[in-house]
Amino acid sequence: MHSSHLLLEEPIRMASILEPSKASFFPTMTKIVGTLGPKSRSVDVISACLRAGMSVARFDFSWGDPDYHQETLENLKMAVKSTKKLCAVMLDTAGPEVLVVNRSEKSISLQEDGFVVLTPNQELEASSELLPINYDGLSKVVKKGDTLFLGQYLFTGSETTSVWLEVSEVKGDDVVCLIKNSATLVGSMYTLHAAEIHIDLPTLTDKDKEIIATWGVKNKIDFLSLSHARHAEDVREARQFLSKLGDLSQTQIFAKIESVEGLTNFDDILQEADGIILARGNLGLDLPPEKVFLFQKTALYRCNMAGKPAVLTRVVDSMTNNLRPTRAEATDVANAVLDGSDAILLGAETLRGLYPVETVSTVSRICAESEKVFNQDLYFKKAVKHIGEPMSHLESIASSAVRAAIKVKASVIICFTSSGRAARLIAKYRPTMPVISVVIPRLKTDQLRWSLSGAFEARQSLIIRGLFPVLADPQHLAGSNNATNESVLKAALDHGKSAGIIKAHDRVVVCQKVGDASVVKIIELED
Repeated sequence: MHSSHLLLEEPIRMASILEPSKASFFPTMTKIVGTLGPKSRSVDVISACLRAGMSVARFDFSWGDPDYHQETLENLKMAVKSTKKLCAVMLDTAGPEVLVVNRSEKSISLQEDGFVVLTPNQELEASSELLPINYDGLSKVVKKGDTLFLGQYLFTGSETTSVWLEVSEVKGDDVVCLIKNSATLVGSMYTLHAAEIHIDLPTLTDKDKEIIATWGVKNKIDFLSLSHARHAEDVREARQFLSKLGDLSQTQIFAKIESVEGLTNFDDILQEADGIILARGNLGLDLPPEKVFLFQKTALYRCNMAGKPAVLTRVVDSMTNNLRPTRAEATDVANAVLDGSDAILLGAETLRGLYPVETVSTVSRICAESEKVFNQDLYFKKAVKHIGEPMSHLESIASSAVRAAIKVKASVIICFTSSGRAARLIAKYRPTMPVISVVIPRLKTDQLRWSLSGAFEARQSLIIRGLFPVLADPQHLAGSNNATNESVLKAALDHGKSAGIIKAHDRVVVCQKVGDASVVKIIELED
């Protein structure tokens, strides 16, 4: 992968841009999170998505019941088994969403310059003049002139299915709104977004907690996507809740930033969360258009320097209905990679889109091309400067391993880890070659039974750019002797050779513990 690395700052033959890319065992270093749903829940489609580059499956609980999502998850397990490709599971909470309830499910037409009343009385039937909502505090937090946005998927591109509203007056518990554009609302529920307005609802709702405590515990979810995270306290409360749920104490929390409130408290949230999801759909409604890119670049940079994975959403909306992305979308994906995204999250594109597999494949190819021109040298210098001196022991080992791998043009970095921390630190420096994280199992006990850890740690690296996990044989436990380490290394090298990422005479950088010392060594493979 390193051999095709180039910089835009260097002379490039324009004709070389058209040369076909070489096939690689890893489709892309950037990870892809796919949302599974009606168009992507069969074993065949999920298998194809895994082969195309999806490494995390997202289950969105803002719609669908647990039984429906369980069926989809069982299909995912079969797909993982048949493709022999690991896939992590992400549970996405509904959070404090304000919804319009349309029990009759009849389509509702709203005409520009007309008026519609939002009411908390859910007993009333939804119509073109009246829309019942599930929140009784809206009239207390909005004022005349405020902007509201309403739609089934909160699209801002095609305004035939979503509508802008302007608060005209507040009458008791009801809010009268001027309709700013004509639209037809279809379905039983639509999301209401209030721009820059605090909605006084808990971030982790009772319904969210019930789903996590049942579906989440049963399926030992790897990631919790905490929707509408607004304060660091939201993350702390979620972590405290997970800590009481057995295995879920290991579940990583990704704070979803989707409002000005979350943006304002970004640094505190980043400190508490395991990762960040920049939900550009809602965020794009809260922010002026000219500020969206600035927040994206700043937020991604801060995540990168903190060594925490950053995930970007809403990149190829048009592929929900089309086989190719727009030029702007293709460029947007590339810029997300160049800005430092660890992963791209596909929502409606795979959930209900007509071309889920093609979408994963297209995004994967764009990411792979973008990675070729990522300025790793400049990024490395920024990361080292940000850490400062003296570096911690692990930080020093990780940065040295990456620098050595680049200097000797290694084909791969192999890192032995039990917690996953060492491998994540190496990946933080964005090496141009893949990092194979060999996860060594640990034997644990709760004084009633023995259990092996390692699977969680392996799957949780599937969202980190450039990191590819391999589970070591359980007989090679963490803390084993040097002879055992050598046999695990041989197994990792054999895996690399069989995958085609390591060839004869290649150089490989290995990062491992020998006794109490951490060691970086360079191996040159023989025939």
